[in-house]
Amino acid sequence: MKALLLTAPSQLEFTDFEDPACGDEEVVLRIHACGICGSDIHGWDGSSGRRRPPLIMGHEAAGEIVALGSAVRDWRIGDRVTFDSTISCGRCPYCESGDINLCDNRRVVGVAPPEYRQHGAFAERLALPARILHRLPPGLDFKQAAFVEPVSIAVHAIRRTRIDQNTTAVVVGAGMIGLLVIQALRWAGAETIIAVDLVPERLELALRLGADHALQSGSGDIPAEVAKLTGGRGADAAFEVVGIAPTLNLALSVLRRGGAAVLVGNLSAGTSDFPLQAVVTRELSLFGSCASAGEYPLCLDLLANGHIQTEPLVSVVAPLAEGADWFQRLSAPDGGRYFKVILQP
Repeated sequence: MKALLLTAPSQLEFTDFEDPACGDEEVVLRIHACGICGSDIHGWDGSSGRRRPPLIMGHEAAGEIVALGSAVRDWRIGDRVTFDSTISCGRCPYCESGDINLCDNRRVVGVAPPEYRQHGAFAERLALPARILHRLPPGLDFKQAAFVEPVSIAVHAIRRTRIDQNTTAVVVGAGMIGLLVIQALRWAGAETIIAVDLVPERLELALRLGADHALQSGSGDIPAEVAKLTGGRGADAAFEVVGIAPTLNLALSVLRRGGAAVLVGNLSAGTSDFPLQAVVTRELSLFGSCASAGEYPLCLDLLANGHIQTEPLVSVVAPLAEGADWFQRLSAPDGGRYFKVILQP
C-alpha cells in the first residue's frame, strides 16, 4: 500500500509500505479521509517527542472495512466506520469505570512515544481492534466523519463542568478546537458564549458558528470587557484551548468567584506564574480535559444532525501524495490561516 511515512524529524515520504496484517479481533480499513491535527505538526517536527520515526501518523480518520479478523462478529466488509483515536485495553479499572481516556495501557493511533509505536491513518489501509470502531450514520460522508475525534475532544471538555441555560462561557482561543467548543456549548444550551482570540478572521468565524461576542486579545482589557458583558460578575466557565501561560492566566482572570476553568490545550513549559492564590481566594475550580471518554456516538449524531458544522472549518482537501507539502505549509509562519487540511489516500 501507499503511505505517508515520517522518516526523520520534518521529513515525510510518500512511499510503499507493507500492507497491515489483520489480527483475530481486528479489522482492516480502507482509509477515505484523514485530517492533519495540530499534534501531528508538533510530532512531525520532533518538538513533542511523541512521533518517533519511522511512523505513519494520522488519527482523525474514517473509512470502510475491507477485511475481518476471525473473531470479529459485529461488523461486515463494506461497513462505513470511524474509530476512537485511543486504543484502550478494556480491562483496567479506568476502562471498567468508563474512563477509557485514562486507561492504564492506553495507546494512541498514529503516535510513537518511547513506550510504543502505533501506526496511523495517513495510509491506504489501517488495521485496528474492532472494539474501537463506530458506525457512520447514513448521509454522513467520510470527510465529515474525520472530524469526530476533534469534536469528541470539544464535547468531552464541555461535559467536564456544568453547562446550562444560565451559563456564560468564555472560550480562549478560536482555532479548530475552540470553534468546536463554541458549537458544543451552543448545543448544550449555554446562555452566552464569548470568544477570545488574536486573529480577527477567527473571531468572525466564531460569531458565525455560535459565539455571541468576540473579543480580540491584545487590543484591550479582556477581563474588564467580560465583566462589562456580565454585569460586573464574570463568566461562569472558561475554556482554555491554546496551551500557553498567558492564555491560561487569561482564562482564570475572566471567571466570577466560584467559576470553573476547563484546561483543554496541551500546556507548554512556562506556566510558573500560575495564579495559585487567586484560585484559592476566589475558590475557582480547575478541570483538566484529556481526549474523550465514550462521546463518539453522541458526536456522530451531532455531526449528522447539523448541530456541529464542519464545512466552514475545512480549508483544503488534498491527495495523500501531497501530504508532505501540506505539513510544510501548516508549519510555516502563516500556517495558522488554515483550519483543517484533510488528506485522501
